[in-house]
Amino acid sequence: MPPVERGPRQSGTVKFFKTDKGFGFITPDEGDADVFVHISAVERSGLSALDSGQRISFETEPDRRGKGPKAVNLQVLEEGGSPAEEDGAEQ
Repeated sequence: MPPVERGPRQSGTVKFFKTDKGFGFITPDEGDADVFVHISAVERSGLSALDSGQRISFETEPDRRGKGPKAVNLQVLEEGGSPAEEDGAEQ
C-alpha cells in the first residue's frame, strides 16, 4: 500500500471518548468538524484512554472506509499548549 498522507498537526479538545466502545471525537481549535479517534490510535500513541475536555494535539489521516479523517499520532497538551512531558523519560 502507498503511504498515507497525513494532515498538519493541530490542537483540539476531546469532546468525548467511550473507553467501552473504543472511540470518541476531538473538536479541533480551528473550528473544523469534529475528528473521529479510535482506541488503536490512542494506544499507538502510548496512552490508555482520553478524557472529555482533555487538550490534545494530533494529525489526521483519511479513513480507509471513506468516513472522513481520523486522528492519529496523539499527544497530550499541558495548560500552556505544549506537549506534556512523559514521566520517567530518560534525558
